[in-house]
Amino acid sequence: MRLILASQSASRRAMLDAAGVAYAAEPARVDEDGVKAAMAGQPPRDIADALAELKAIKVSQAHLQALVLGSDSIVALADGTLLDKPVSRDDAADHLRAMSGGTHDLWSAAVVAEAGRPVWRHVERARLVVRSLSADFIDSYLDREWPAIAGCVGCFRIEGPGVQLFAKIDGSHFTVLGMPLLPVLDYLRVRGELAS
Repeated sequence: MRLILASQSASRRAMLDAAGVAYAAEPARVDEDGVKAAMAGQPPRDIADALAELKAIKVSQAHLQALVLGSDSIVALADGTLLDKPVSRDDAADHLRAMSGGTHDLWSAAVVAEAGRPVWRHVERARLVVRSLSADFIDSYLDREWPAIAGCVGCFRIEGPGVQLFAKIDGSHFTVLGMPLLPVLDYLRVRGELAS
């Protein structure tokens, strides 16, 4: 059976590539903002799960014979504010200032759909302890990383200079990258898609 990643996320593709997983990638093109607005006030874990499911189901409906993997990540600040992808450099600077000196949650969800319905899901949380960020650091960081981080919730690529934002991270490195990879690989082994 073929595996399709319902995403064009560079980090999610890189994880599957590095793990030696054969897959095709197809963007789901879902209204993420609409889902987030409809789910306002719901736990961030549930929002990440719902978005991952929506992506997986949408692509699965066009590829009924494939396993379709949808994934999504949500950053929830200590005060409950949910961060989205920054829309501008100024917006990214605002996000970084809001994260500075706090402990925040990053939720990453993965859902596998088959024949247009979800057949497996997993959601993980990582705790992000962001060090105090000076205005000079934020400016120089954005000089290096903008616009590459425009598609990144939380304004960082943990595999690059974004690691400098943190004093401590509790949780899986893969979850922080945007997908709970180890449980995904385990499910693919259960399904016989990977050698066990």
